[in-house]
Amino acid sequence: MNELGAVLEARGLSKRFTSPGIVDVVRNVTFSLKKGTLATLMGPSGSGKSTLLALLGGLLAPTTGKVSVKGAEISGLTPYELSRRRNVEIGFVFQFHHLLPELTALENVMLPALIASREGWIPATVEEAEREAGNNLEAVGLGARTGHFPTQLSGGEAQRTAIARALMNRPAVILADEPTGNLDRETAAGIMDLFLKLNRDSGQTFLVATHNPDMVKRSSICFNLVAGELKA
Repeated sequence: MNELGAVLEARGLSKRFTSPGIVDVVRNVTFSLKKGTLATLMGPSGSGKSTLLALLGGLLAPTTGKVSVKGAEISGLTPYELSRRRNVEIGFVFQFHHLLPELTALENVMLPALIASREGWIPATVEEAEREAGNNLEAVGLGARTGHFPTQLSGGEAQRTAIARALMNRPAVILADEPTGNLDRETAAGIMDLFLKLNRDSGQTFLVATHNPDMVKRSSICFNLVAGELKA
């Protein structure tokens, strides 16, 4: 049963890898995330944080358990339907920005909407996608960088562009995996400020895997993952 107000839920979620040996990376994780929450996920390296985020975002299939987004289970969907859910309902921000080098910042941010429009998942024209992408870049402080290519952006600007891309299609939740891990302290603080602003101003829900204690202090709630198990 969906918890009232939850946009993301895991129930008995586990992931076992069997090659080259048997390793239980995520073990029986159960939690829910309410709309408008900025949550952090802490844990030592190797504790399973990235694997858990991949499971929650439908990038990996669980061995057992289920994941629900906005009350609808995504575990066990067909690849096409899972792609639709990831595109429309889940935003991703990784440690490295993964921008396409041949596209401008604006074009990179437009991509999720253009794909969704092509597949018929959302009704969006190219003009509408361009306008929304421009608004998102403005929201992350890059209104003057829309025509710049990734090689012309600083590390912080590239990561802000990736955040603007994650905001396209107005996802229910954004999953961020060590988004400040490759940034200097000052730039990382700017990314933290941006997450807080987006959360405060538009109610965007975040789950951020991080080693950054400053971000943990400023989050609504912190989950701790130890050896694949979620601890209070």
